[in-house]
Amino acid sequence: MLKKIAFLALFCLTGLARAEGGYEAVSPAQPVQNASKIEVIEFFWYGCPHCYSLEPSMVEWLKTKPANVEFIRQPAVFSDLWGKHAKAFFTAEALGVSEKTHADFFDAVQNKKQKLTSEEELAKFFADHGVKTEDFKAAYNSFMVDAKMRQAETMAPRYGITGVPAMVVNGKYRVTATTAKSQENMISVMNQLIQQESGNK
Repeated sequence: MLKKIAFLALFCLTGLARAEGGYEAVSPAQPVQNASKIEVIEFFWYGCPHCYSLEPSMVEWLKTKPANVEFIRQPAVFSDLWGKHAKAFFTAEALGVSEKTHADFFDAVQNKKQKLTSEEELAKFFADHGVKTEDFKAAYNSFMVDAKMRQAETMAPRYGITGVPAMVVNGKYRVTATTAKSQENMISVMNQLIQQESGNK
């Protein structure tokens, strides 16, 4: 199991060749959910240490996020294990508690080394965050969460995502630690692309 997790973790910083400007073009460009906003999608996995180390910077960025930016967290699904964590994320969204659970889920997986993959483990995690077990189970097994999971399996390939963390700006530009030349530079590149796209509107 440890070997399998280590292998999957290799996806965390897998990327294509470095690109000029710190990003790559998404080809073909993908439609955004709200054409009046600049869309930023963050692809992540709770089991990825690189995503976890980026999270504090993302939290700080969100505090000063431009008003014209629509930010979307998108769990990547590259395996059954990643899918189990993605389902937990979508369940939290359905219950309206994702802002309460997101950081704690990262902490539980990364620092407390909890698996959080079975329905029973997840029910306890959500109960610890004030969610009744029956409410958790209803959301976890809902059509809406199932639909989100089916969609999530196609998202990374659509945007040419091969590893996480990765950002997509306005359906056009892909930013990774590889393209930006460092994880620390990802947000700077993302901000430059937001400014560029804002000027195009």
